[in-house]
Parts: sequence; structure tokens; C-alpha cells
Amino acid sequence: MSFMEKQPRKWGDRSDAVWVKDAPGLNVVMANLYPNRTDCEVYLHQEIDVTELLKFIEAKNGPEAPFKTTLFHCFVAMFARVINERPYLNRFVQGRRIYQRDEISISFVAKRRFADHSEEALMQYVAKGSHTLSDVSRCIVGDVREMRHRSQAQGIDEVINKFAKMPRPLLMLAIRVVRWLDFWGKLPRVLWEGDSNRASMLLSNLGSIRCPAVYHHLNNYGTNSVMITIGAIHKMPTIAEDGSVVVRDFVDIGATLDERIADGFYFARSLKLIQHICYHPQLLDQPLEEDSHYEFV
Repeated sequence: MSFMEKQPRKWGDRSDAVWVKDAPGLNVVMANLYPNRTDCEVYLHQEIDVTELLKFIEAKNGPEAPFKTTLFHCFVAMFARVINERPYLNRFVQGRRIYQRDEISISFVAKRRFADHSEEALMQYVAKGSHTLSDVSRCIVGDVREMRHRSQAQGIDEVINKFAKMPRPLLMLAIRVVRWLDFWGKLPRVLWEGDSNRASMLLSNLGSIRCPAVYHHLNNYGTNSVMITIGAIHKMPTIAEDGSVVVRDFVDIGATLDERIADGFYFARSLKLIQHICYHPQLLDQPLEEDSHYEFV
């Protein structure tokens, strides 16, 4: 069965994931010893060479291009591909159990207007196996444009706004009920669909405001186990194969992950796959369901 196909649900599964009953014993014990996601954060930092990727984007954004492909679009497509090939990244711990999603979703925040006091909206890209980079760009550009044309919040943003208007005692009670339902996987879809706290990955493009990558905390609420920030493009000297010094373009990535879903070795190898795709950006023009055939060393 393809990873991105809906799997049949059995007893103990959730509507958004299946229970991993054969998870390593250490991970299962850790899920009970450390039930809070924020107690199990690990941090990874990586400088990613994007020189070839930027050349690829420049060629793609020719005069005949129907829309502009950005570095952020490439990273969304790239991370969706990596999650598909490294499925442990799509796991989460909730209710002291380990679950596996059968859907890849990447959430990010977009401002309605480029102003200090402008409202922010939660956006989410849900991957499909047939999607290529062009499909990813088209989805993101279309969703953001539609959001900025709307005068009022909709979807999960509208739900959040309604909760925010409750009197404090009522809001406290409502939050306790929501967290209890979330623990048991019984939260109504209207309260979680499109929520960034329930995505496979929460992505923040700090490079768009010319900031370096940071380590962003995870949340105990929801199911998100991977938070990544992308820093601004900067130049760094590197040593070429012939021993000469060349200046290339890099971005730094700051990743915060839940160590209960996989070990550090698995996370580190996932970063190597990200760098491999940046060296071979033509892989982004292939459907997400196709393997990158990267040989880990």
C-alpha cells in the first residue's frame, strides 16, 4: 500500500492516524515517561547549500512561466518528498501512544497584508503522490492569493476567533474539554482540520524577512512533531574538490523534533537527503511518490 493512501482503521486508531503497535520499546516507554512533547525536544542545525537550487529556480521562472516559483515553494515540495521517503518523520505521540499519519501536510503562516499589525492566517498544503514542484507552487500561490482576498477569517482561523471571544472561565473550561478530546483522538474535525498544530510539519520562512533560522518550540497540544525554520540566503566560502576556495549560496535550517518518534541518527540522515535534493533539484520535477534513490553512507 502506498504511504499516502488512506489506511483502514482498526481499534485504537485515530481518524487522522493509525496506532503503531510495533514501535520500538524505548519509544513506547518514553511516550509514557515523558508524556509532554515539549519535554522531548531535540534541536538540529544545518547549513544547506542552495546554489544549484537557486539556478534551478531562475531557469524555471522564465518569461513563459505561468507563476513564480520561490525558494519556499521548493522547500515545501522538498520536505514533503523527504517525509514520504522517511515516514518516521510523519509520526506523533498523543494519548501516550505513537501514531503514523497516512497524509502528508505542511503548515505555515501567511500575513493578510505586509504590515506590523496585519492578521496572520494558518495555511496548509496537503501533499498528493502525483504532485510535482509546479503543483506545489500552484497550490500555495492560489491559497495565499485567495486568503488575502478574503475580508474575514475562515476555517480554523474563524474557529480560533470564536474561542477568543469567550469569557475567561468559559474559555478555560472549553480548552480543558478540547485537550481531553484531543488526548483520546475524539476531537471533531471542525476543530482540527487545517490546524498547524496537527500538521506533519510546521514550516516558517524567516528568510522572507531576512532573519536567520531559529529553534521554535513544539506544542503539547495537537500532533505536530516537526518544526523547521528557514533562514535568509547568505554566501559562504567552501572548499571545492580541486582544493580551491569558492563562494556558494547557503541557507541555515533550524529543526525542532520530538525524539520519541525516532532517534537522532534517523533525523541526521533525513537532513542529508535534504542536501542531496538541493544538489539535484531536478528531483523536484518528479512526482512526490517517486523515490529519490539516495544511497545513505
